Amino acid sequence: MVTVMKILICISLITVLLAGCSVGPDYRRPDAPATDTYTATDLPEKTASAPGAAGNEQRFVIGQEISDQWWTLFHCEALDQLIRRALAHSPTIAATEAALRQAQENWRAEAGTLFPSVDASASASRQKISGASFGQPGGFGPLTLYNASVNVSYALDIFGGTRRNLEALQAQIDYERFLVEAAYLTLTSNIVTSAVKEASLREQIRTTQEILQVQEKGLYLVKRQFEIGSASRPDILAQETQLAQTRSTLPPLERQLSQVRHQLAVLTGAFPADAKGFPVFDLDGMQLPEELPVSLPSSLVEQRPDIRASEELLHAASARIGVATANLYPQISLTGSYGSESTKLSDIFKSNASIWSIAGGLVQPVFHGGTLTAQRRAAIAAHDQAAAQYQETVLQAFQNVADVLIALDTDASALEAQVDAEAAAANALQLTQKQFQFGAASYLSLLNAERQYRQTRLGLVQARAARFADTAALFQAMGGGWWKKGDNP
Repeated sequence: MVTVMKILICISLITVLLAGCSVGPDYRRPDAPATDTYTATDLPEKTASAPGAAGNEQRFVIGQEISDQWWTLFHCEALDQLIRRALAHSPTIAATEAALRQAQENWRAEAGTLFPSVDASASASRQKISGASFGQPGGFGPLTLYNASVNVSYALDIFGGTRRNLEALQAQIDYERFLVEAAYLTLTSNIVTSAVKEASLREQIRTTQEILQVQEKGLYLVKRQFEIGSASRPDILAQETQLAQTRSTLPPLERQLSQVRHQLAVLTGAFPADAKGFPVFDLDGMQLPEELPVSLPSSLVEQRPDIRASEELLHAASARIGVATANLYPQISLTGSYGSESTKLSDIFKSNASIWSIAGGLVQPVFHGGTLTAQRRAAIAAHDQAAAQYQETVLQAFQNVADVLIALDTDASALEAQVDAEAAAANALQLTQKQFQFGAASYLSLLNAERQYRQTRLGLVQARAARFADTAALFQAMGGGWWKKGDNP
C-alpha cells in the first residue's frame, strides 16, 4: 500500500508542475464598440407630448440603471401578477434552466479526468494450469485463485488538452446561463407587448362599436329624410354599405383578441382555455414610464444576454483550438496497482501474497492521414465563424436599440398629430351632420366626414398602444436589467 501512496504522490506533484502548461490561444475578450452613439441623428432629450392617455412626454436618461423588474414601471398590478405566474410556470424557463444544469454536470464529469482514477477490484476464479511450459506435463490444479487489488491510472494533461476542454465546457455553462437570462427577458417582454396588444384590440373594438352606433343613427336619419324626399335611395344604400363595411371589421379584431389571450395563457404555462380566468387589460389601466434609461454603447455589450451568449460561443471556439492542438502532441499515461493474490481466501491479506505493478505509456501521433491537422484547421475556422457571428450579433443589437429609440421619438410625435387629427375630424363630423340635417351639406360630404373620423379614432388607439409597446421594446433592447437581480429582496 505504501508503494501505491508513493505513486499517487508522484502523480500529484507532476500534475501541479504541469498545471500551467496549455497549448493553444489564450482567450481575449473582444474590445468594446468604438462608437459613442446609437443613431445617425441626435435624439432630443425628451419626446413630444399630447393631451390624453399615454400622451405624457418621456425623457431619455443616458446611463440610468435598469431594474430587472422593469415592467413594474407601467404600474399595472394585473400585468405584474401575470408575469410572476409566467416566471414560475413557463416551460421555456424550465427548459433553459435544465440545459444550464446539464452543462454544469458535463463540466464536472470532465473535471474528474484531471485527477487519477482509483478502482478497487476483487475476483475469484477456478482454473487448471498446464505445466508444459514448466516441464511438468501433468500441470497444476485445479485450484481456486483469489485476487484483491487497487488500481490507479492517470492520463497526464501535459499540454493542457483536458484543461482547454474544461475551458470550453465552462464557456458552455456561461452560454447556457445567458440563454436563461435571454429567455427570462424575452418572456417578460412578450407578456408586456401581448398585454398592450390586448388592450389596444379591446379599445379598437370599443371604438368600432361606437362608430357603428353613430352610423346606425346616420342610417336612421337618411331613411327619415328619404321619407320626406330630401334623400335618395342611393343615399340609403351608401349608408348601409358603409355600416356593413364597419361591421365586417369587428370579427377580425375579435379573432385577434382571442389569439392574444391564448398566447398570454401559453406564455404563462397554461392552456388556452384557461385564459378566461386571466385579467382583462386596458390601456387606461397602464401608465407610460416618464424616464427611459439609455445605456452607454460601451455598456450594451455587457448587458445584452444575446451578446454575452454569443461571446461565450466565441470563448468556447477559442478553447477548442487548444484541444485540437494538444491532440498533436504526445499523450502520456501512468498506471499502478497494488493488491494480494492467493489460492486461499484466508491468506489473501498476508504479506507474502502481495502483488504490485507500475507502468507508464507514451503515444506520439505520427501519421493519421492529416486528420489531426485538419481538425485543428477546422477549429480555427470555427473560431473565425464565431467571431464573425459575435460581430453580427453586436451590430444587430445596436440596430435594435437605434430603431427603438427612433420609434419612441416618432411615436410621441405621431400621437400628438393623431390627437389633433382626431379632434379636427370630430369637429368636422359634428359640423357636417348639422349641415346635412338642415340640407346645407351633401350626403357624400357626410360619408367622407364619418370615414375620416373613424380612421382617426382607430389611429389614435393604435398610436397610444405603440408608445407602450415601444417603451417595453426599449427595456428589452437594453438588456432588461437581469444583472440587477441580486439587488432585489
